[in-house]
Amino acid sequence: MRFFPFSYQAGLVALLLPLAAAAQTTPSSSDAQPTQWHLLDPQQNNGVMGLSAERTYQELLKGRTATPVTVAVIDGGVDTAHVDLRGVMWRNPKEIAGNGKDDDGNGYIDDVYGWNFIGGQDGRNIDVEAYEDTRMLARLEPLYQGKTRNQVPAAKRAEFDLYQQVKKSYQTHYREDNEHYDQVKDTYPQTQAIADQMKQALGVSRLDTATLRNPPTDNADLRKISQLFYQNLKAGGYADLESVLDDMKRAYDQTKNLVEYSLDLKYTPRGIVGDDPDNLKQRFYGNADVTGPDPTHGTHVAGIIAGDRTNNVGIMGVAGLPVRIMAVRAVPNGDERDKDVANAIRYAVDNGAQIINMSFGKYFSPHREAVEEAIRYADTKGVLLVHSAGNESIDIDTKKQYPSPVFLNGKTIPNMITVGAASRTNNQELVADFSNYGKKNVDVFAPGVQIYSTLPNNTYGNESGTSMAGPMVAGMAAVLKAYFPKLSPEDLKRIIRESATPLHTKVLKPGGKTTIDFAELSNTGGLVNLYKAVQMAQQVQ
Repeated sequence: MRFFPFSYQAGLVALLLPLAAAAQTTPSSSDAQPTQWHLLDPQQNNGVMGLSAERTYQELLKGRTATPVTVAVIDGGVDTAHVDLRGVMWRNPKEIAGNGKDDDGNGYIDDVYGWNFIGGQDGRNIDVEAYEDTRMLARLEPLYQGKTRNQVPAAKRAEFDLYQQVKKSYQTHYREDNEHYDQVKDTYPQTQAIADQMKQALGVSRLDTATLRNPPTDNADLRKISQLFYQNLKAGGYADLESVLDDMKRAYDQTKNLVEYSLDLKYTPRGIVGDDPDNLKQRFYGNADVTGPDPTHGTHVAGIIAGDRTNNVGIMGVAGLPVRIMAVRAVPNGDERDKDVANAIRYAVDNGAQIINMSFGKYFSPHREAVEEAIRYADTKGVLLVHSAGNESIDIDTKKQYPSPVFLNGKTIPNMITVGAASRTNNQELVADFSNYGKKNVDVFAPGVQIYSTLPNNTYGNESGTSMAGPMVAGMAAVLKAYFPKLSPEDLKRIIRESATPLHTKVLKPGGKTTIDFAELSNTGGLVNLYKAVQMAQQVQ
């Protein structure tokens, strides 16, 4: 599943609907568009906990020559025509677009920007998929429903136990998703109606923070409501109410799809692809449409990694040219399949990616061995994988999340780094409330709250999640690899980990009210810092 945190979106719904819940916060003195705070240096910017990208370019990398690096984004799709991405997209040099031929002989026809493993040869694409626990329950329930463990043959009891775990997980998904849907299905149209009424009353076409701070009216009630909206927009890091409504609409659509399809035990969209999803030997299926029906998530991720830094438009990625983005579509709304993830990794590796970003995950992996074989293959080819830790506020040392940072044999995966999400302030809210954590299984934290990046159709916006934190680290790895090309995946992982800034801030434990030492939430206890990472790389090469 792509990692947009539902808990965070639900919180924004409450925060940004003043008539339902008016959060009282101190407004900022600035009404500028949301800044890319994650690129800033904490020492130079009043403790804003960015990763120090701009300082690194100005002080350490100025005048140095970078070498080409390709970063694969395994996700739900990327808007390759976006003004801030089209100049940085990887292009298959041996493939001729649109001629219906496999010009380079790699088994994939017209794979100009990458490949789509959840599409069919007829051009159709999977958008919404079932959860993995839904798929597994649909298979196991006819075998074990109504039975006790003692009624099951000894040889089948392990599978019976799995059935019980899957059933419990499904029931939790069912309850939580329906609760989220109940929250957004009413508040979205209510907020839209209020916004329309306010625009009409104020005689404006857009409710941005400048208008709401000083609305063109003497009506005391309108001024009071405008001030509440203003305060909440600033607290949420939004420039205008229209952006909030866009986020609420997306949350509404996504939760509606999950409730109606991802939880449906009879929903099987795989016929669109036309393969056998359990045949792990199949490699050559799908289509060349790397954008897909919903490229929101992947487009935002791609912009964080390598949005064009030279065109003076929109945003800047952590990494600059000649870093390129390869789009590999394998992650639907719902849960990705192990087969597709394994093939996506292999495709990226075989076509020259040196770094792979994986902002997705799930809690059951029926074909885990296939994914691990692909990860081992990536290691033999010198490829680093960056994985988001997940957004359920849980300790992934105690509840496994896949792809796991540990092999089935218990050994740590040497070429994978797992990333949690942090916010911009070094106080008790430094760790994102939604972020997963783990003293053993999370390596570092990176900025992941209210991150401003590219969105489809040449637009921009803030998103939050470990999905945003992962590409911060993928972008850092790309910078290190571009300027220090001899670094191996293990070198990159070690440098990013060892250069992270250790912090002992007392923070709210994700999902709870108690405080914990920030250093206890990952195995480095650190927040990533590109400046220190480059300094360390300079000593190595």
